[in-house]
Amino acid sequence: MVLCMGTGILLIASQWQQISALPRTALSKIQVPSFVKPEPMAKKPSPKVAAKRLKLVVDLSDRRVYVYEKDLKKVSYPVAIGQPGWETPIGTSSVSQKYQDPVWQHPITGEKVLPGKRNPLGKWWIGFGSVGSLLIGFHGTNDERLVGQPVSHGCLRMRNSDIGKLYKQISTGTPVTVKP
Repeated sequence: MVLCMGTGILLIASQWQQISALPRTALSKIQVPSFVKPEPMAKKPSPKVAAKRLKLVVDLSDRRVYVYEKDLKKVSYPVAIGQPGWETPIGTSSVSQKYQDPVWQHPITGEKVLPGKRNPLGKWWIGFGSVGSLLIGFHGTNDERLVGQPVSHGCLRMRNSDIGKLYKQISTGTPVTVKP
């Protein structure tokens, strides 16, 4: 416990040094771009989803997401899962958000990273849950070598080509089940 807290304090201190080294004017000029219209939040599956009867099942033990259509497994993709202390939450939900070119905010420092090569979310975000104030979802990555490993802050990282395919297959309202 003390080791985790100490590590967290060191991370915050190192980030603060980087931020405090920036001129104050640079910090005040950072603006978060508006998203290309995200799909609306939905509690019930959209007609498109209902017609296909798609569902996503994440199996954390084999680190894969499975896409089912009418209870038939259509395809699966490898995912990176939450690291110790930031485990991916287990349960059932549905896709509530879809964004292209998302902005990422560091869960500890609050630093915002705009779309681009530095952004750890990649090009697509598919949100389906939250833990406290942290959103949980599928997203791409800026380091595909880590897909399949327990390295995220609870989200499910995917290869950029895979998340692009998944983004096109599903809609808001698609059911998502995360199993241990």
